[in-house]
Amino acid sequence: MSFQVRLDQVLSRFDDLRDRLAAEAFNQAEFARLGKEFSDLEEVAGLIRAFRDAQRRLVENEALLADPEMRELAEADLVDLRAELPQLEQAVRLALLPKDEADDRNAIIEFRAGAGGGEAALFAADLYRMYQRYAEVHGWRFEPISISDTGLGGFREATAQISGKGVFARLKFESGVHRVQRIPVTEAGGRIHTSTATVAVLPEAEEVDLAINESDLRIDIYRASGAGGQHVNTTDSAVRITHVPTGVVVAIQDERSQHKNKAKAMKVLRARLYEQQREQLAAVRAASRKGQVGTGDRSERIRTYNFPQGRVTDHRINLTLYKLDRVMEGDLDDLLDALIAEDQAMLLSAEVEA
Repeated sequence: MSFQVRLDQVLSRFDDLRDRLAAEAFNQAEFARLGKEFSDLEEVAGLIRAFRDAQRRLVENEALLADPEMRELAEADLVDLRAELPQLEQAVRLALLPKDEADDRNAIIEFRAGAGGGEAALFAADLYRMYQRYAEVHGWRFEPISISDTGLGGFREATAQISGKGVFARLKFESGVHRVQRIPVTEAGGRIHTSTATVAVLPEAEEVDLAINESDLRIDIYRASGAGGQHVNTTDSAVRITHVPTGVVVAIQDERSQHKNKAKAMKVLRARLYEQQREQLAAVRAASRKGQVGTGDRSERIRTYNFPQGRVTDHRINLTLYKLDRVMEGDLDDLLDALIAEDQAMLLSAEVEA
């Protein structure tokens, strides 16, 4: 299908939806579905019309070049139009790229200390606070779900929910192994140590996204243990849920209430199972791998934070920034913008090849 035919189809569908929504009566569910489709098409329809209008004006001004009285004015307009058209076309092509249906969702973000012992746990806690600050800057809600701390300022594991507009779209490329190179505070000899922590960003899943059979769950209730407050070791409030078919296990003990811990555990379990489904679908669509930044695999080393040199390097796009202190304070937009731009470029390339 040619590019121009595709634009015609989008405009035709947009106009059809507009007319139907204005003239016909729908039940609530159908009205919501068509209304969302209309809303999703509104921006791209506006871009297409601006692009078509610029094309029309280009043809008109080229025709005016033959008129001596209009030639100078037409030439000036043509300079602007020839600069504007490629930008408009790029904007239209980007707007037409296949959308990740999870982009508008909230995110569950998980942190795990990796290689490096206590220093890895400290780094996991640093990453947790880095994304917490980033969420605050963007006006998103950051809610802790579960934290397993070392008692020395580090996190063995931690899970949080980030809620807001376009959260998953912004953070979905952050999954993977993050590596830190720095001198630990306990290092008397001043040697640089290398440690790692793993981050997993999962789109929040609703009950309608996938059916979880109660018979597939093994739920264990036990007494909370470790640091965490005066309720620890006094009540059987900790909850561990195992999804038997997949072997996915989620354990939560942060709340005093067994019911609250179970609700949190189910939220995380649902997100992990939903992400598994997405990964399986992506694997089936093997060609789409060309249109992704990295693999999304949690074992993939994606970024290095080098404190002695004050730099952060994203290995997937070979981008190095010398502003590590600001990055750790939540200034991630330069990194995330570059990752999103690279992903869009890959998707555009794949579309052209197809």
